[in-house]
This record gives sequence, structure tokens and C-alpha cells, in this order.
Amino acid sequence: MPNRAAIITGASSGIGLAIAKMLGEEGHALTLAARRPEKLTAAADELRDAGFDVQEVAGNMADEDTIKSVVAAHRDRYGRLDVLVNNAGVGVGAPAGEHETKRIDLQLSVNLRAIFLFYREAMELLRAAGSEHRNALVVNTSSISGKSGQPWLSVYSATKAGVVGYTQAMNKELNGDGIKSVALCPGFVETPMTEFVREHVPAEDMIRVEDVAEAVRFVLRTSPNCVIPEIVFQRPGEAL
Repeated sequence: MPNRAAIITGASSGIGLAIAKMLGEEGHALTLAARRPEKLTAAADELRDAGFDVQEVAGNMADEDTIKSVVAAHRDRYGRLDVLVNNAGVGVGAPAGEHETKRIDLQLSVNLRAIFLFYREAMELLRAAGSEHRNALVVNTSSISGKSGQPWLSVYSATKAGVVGYTQAMNKELNGDGIKSVALCPGFVETPMTEFVREHVPAEDMIRVEDVAEAVRFVLRTSPNCVIPEIVFQRPGEAL
């Protein structure tokens, strides 16, 4: 059994991959999960080449059985869970009068419902880590639009606001078990997910994935006496 172990969803690129790399540097064995098998394998191989202990589980985080299989595979291989990173997410923009039900359901399932299910499935492992060192950590990727709802991205904004609310509830419910939760609320980060806005916000002006990963490293290193419920990342001059 490793000394520390983590699950990261949405780990094949962007913020998830950057956080996975940081956790590897901090000595965690890693279970990576994402929807596209080829892309996930490439990310896992990159981290293995860096010397990290990595396994991968491909699947759709909108699917309950996938979530169960991710946690089960992690338990079987590593036997412990110190950090859970709920990073998988999807955003589909549309005006309010043109919302498609299937796209509403997709965003609700991946951005919000999956987080509920991962907490449930991982609870025994998280409580064991919390009992051991009082510093188990769950990282939930929200968005700056979860702090200030945005037109056209209204459904996405609503799901990300839900992530903030659920994170607050989990801290009230689980801090006594040595489990902390933090919601990450970034503005535009240079990832494939923000390609749609690059006519207005050039990639070179966006927040870096390393900025987010380093913030998680900071939270990871805080004492059991310190809970950081959320972190908002803004570009210079940007307002909520």
C-alpha cells in the first residue's frame, strides 16, 4: 500500500492532468479517470514516464457504474484514498429559450451528480484517511461562473454554483471526520474547454493550469486545523 493515493477525474488534459502531476510530485499513487480511452492512456503514460505510480480507468462520469468502477479499481490497487479530485466537467452554451433537455441532463450529470456519487462511493476510504491523519482532501472543480452566473452559460453556471454549495455542505458534514473539501472557481483557464472564447480572450492572457495545481498543492500542505472552503482565480482586472 502506498503512503498516499489519489483519484482524479477529467484527468486526461488541462486542470485534471496538471493536478495529477502535482499529486504525483507530492508522493501520491494515482488513479486517473476520463471519458476518452486513447487520450487517457497518453496522459497516464506521460505520468508513468515521470516516475509516478499510475493506473487509468476510462469511462463516462455521467454513468453511475463507471463511478463505482473507478473507486473499486482504486481500492483494489491502492487500498487507501487521501485525495479525491472531482474535476470532470462539461459546458454547453445556449440561450434560455433553446436549451436541449439532453444537454441540460448531461451537464447536471457530469458537473454535479457525479460529485455526489463519488463522495458516496469513496466515503469509507476518505473516512479511513481522515481517521489516520485528519487531512483527507476532496477537490471539487467549480468555476467563476459558479460565483456569478453567466448568460448563454446559464445551465453550466447553475451546476457550478451547485458545486460550491455542495462543497460547503460537505465541510459542515465531514470536517469532524478529518475530511476537508475545497471548491476551485477559476475564470478562463488555458485548456481545450476554453477554445470557444479565444477570439475575445487570447490564450496567452488566460490563467494557467499550473496556477490551479499549485493552489491545490498549497491546500494539500495546510494543517488539519485549516480548512480552505473555496479558491477563486481571476485574471488581472477581471471582476465577479
